[in-house]
Amino acid sequence: MTVFFDNFDLFLRGFAETAKLLVAAGALAMVLGTLIAVTRVSPVKALRIVGTTYVSLVRNTPLLMLILLTYYGMPRLGIDFGFFGNITLAMGVYTSAFIAEALRSGVNGVPLGQAEAARAIGMPFGLTMTQVVLPQAFRLVVPPLVSQLIALTKNTSLAATFGIAEATFRLNGMLRDYASERWVIFAGYAAGYIVIVAVLSSIAIYLERRWKVSR
Repeated sequence: MTVFFDNFDLFLRGFAETAKLLVAAGALAMVLGTLIAVTRVSPVKALRIVGTTYVSLVRNTPLLMLILLTYYGMPRLGIDFGFFGNITLAMGVYTSAFIAEALRSGVNGVPLGQAEAARAIGMPFGLTMTQVVLPQAFRLVVPPLVSQLIALTKNTSLAATFGIAEATFRLNGMLRDYASERWVIFAGYAAGYIVIVAVLSSIAIYLERRWKVSR
């Protein structure tokens, strides 16, 4: 285990970068996914078409291709958020399509009478969604939302290919420098990812208990 004690600072910096990617891309995915979910259930047909098209295109496009488009394509168009920003954008957009579908299922799970009661007292569609439907929908879909964030955690490893010094990037460096200790290194980094997943799962369990819907 001396290989970890000697390189513990690199280990921590790698997972700190992974956590930054997870938080930034996850926040973007939640915002975009919520907006797309609203368009998917909108009474306006044009918005429903936009939402359906977005989900269909993004879900069926490999994440690596989206990263290539944002990493190499956007700078050629004069749009450049930096290496970290471009990769975060790709991961956030990709995950948002899955978040949107999870939220849409939650919206469909809210009793129809809730929205009808809101409209009966004069609340417009936007206010009905933000104040009545979405808060209940989020309660219903905590497990699938967290599952998407766990998938995003694993997807952050693709950033290593483009020079972002996250956990997988540090793993590759340590494997080159300490080839004879590969199994210990693999086990250590696997444990790091397990800790992140365990934290997300614990948050999901807490929210499920706090937001438990009475039957």
